Amino acid sequence: MRQQPTRPRAVSSQPLQPGRRRTVLALSAALVGLGIVGTATAQSAWPSKPVRIVVPFAPGGTTDLLARSLAPELGRVFGQNFIVDNRAGAGGNVGADAVAKSAGDGYTLLMGTVGTHGINQSLYARLPYDPQKDFAPITLVAAVPNVMVMNANRARTLGINTVADFVRYARANPGRLNMASSGNGTSIHLAGELFKARTGVFMTHIPYRGSGPAMADMIAGNVDVMFDNLPSAMPHIQSGSLKAFAVTSAARSPALPDLPTIAEAASLPGFEASSWFGLLAPAGTPPDVVNRLQQEVAKALNEPTIKDRLMSQGAVPSGNTPAEFARLISAEIAKWAPVVKASGARVD
Repeated sequence: MRQQPTRPRAVSSQPLQPGRRRTVLALSAALVGLGIVGTATAQSAWPSKPVRIVVPFAPGGTTDLLARSLAPELGRVFGQNFIVDNRAGAGGNVGADAVAKSAGDGYTLLMGTVGTHGINQSLYARLPYDPQKDFAPITLVAAVPNVMVMNANRARTLGINTVADFVRYARANPGRLNMASSGNGTSIHLAGELFKARTGVFMTHIPYRGSGPAMADMIAGNVDVMFDNLPSAMPHIQSGSLKAFAVTSAARSPALPDLPTIAEAASLPGFEASSWFGLLAPAGTPPDVVNRLQQEVAKALNEPTIKDRLMSQGAVPSGNTPAEFARLISAEIAKWAPVVKASGARVD
């Protein structure tokens, strides 16, 4: 006897009974509460409003320049304004702490530096944030050497043309020269402290709320020397307002190939105090937001117009992964701790 074919079961189009409907609603609510339902929708909608990039220094420095180079590109890609917000103070700690305490929703980012995320943990007795636990690294934006520069008129008046000339004058006239920086704990400050420690010279340190204000006083002749980030110093070197002596990196900069390193110019083997800048978000920022940002920043940094401009200013663009950037931060904290100790610099 042939078996009758099995008919497909009809799916009821009747509404759920009140008891079953309450059960389904309760289950859905529980899944949303656990982040299982609705998370993808919420994250895919990012960004639905402007995004703020906090620069923890005053306008005009390299941190600010890099943020303002990226902001229009990210705004174009994501269809929302990326607004640069300068929050200067305490060697970058004020702005970094503000981001650390912000919601991890992708709408507040930080252009961090080797100071905020490498040096300050060893330099400051009480840091208001944890540079690793309180942030989600996105990507390294660029690495740059610092450059030892002096007000050109002041250098001519004192007959200082080289690093060796500078060291001779400073040793013969202790305290006559002062040293500007973008703030306590910045690589600009620490490069100068390392130079002082290695050469045995004394200079009065004058911290500012960013490289921009410090550079303005350098140009005006109110301060003598600075170990500035190369991109922000480059226009003034090219205009002749500043006399450049040497770069602080281990190797010469392709942007100024004829300029020696301090290790070469002052016979200081192993001298190295470079800077880097990277984008970070508050801890807890959704991974897909972090990854989308990293991918678009990497693309922007590889655009010929941006890449060539940064390279000509002495910056080396990166765009590495969040994991690679996290490893760099960890390594930099370990690297700078003995340098801070050896320099004797400390901020209470």
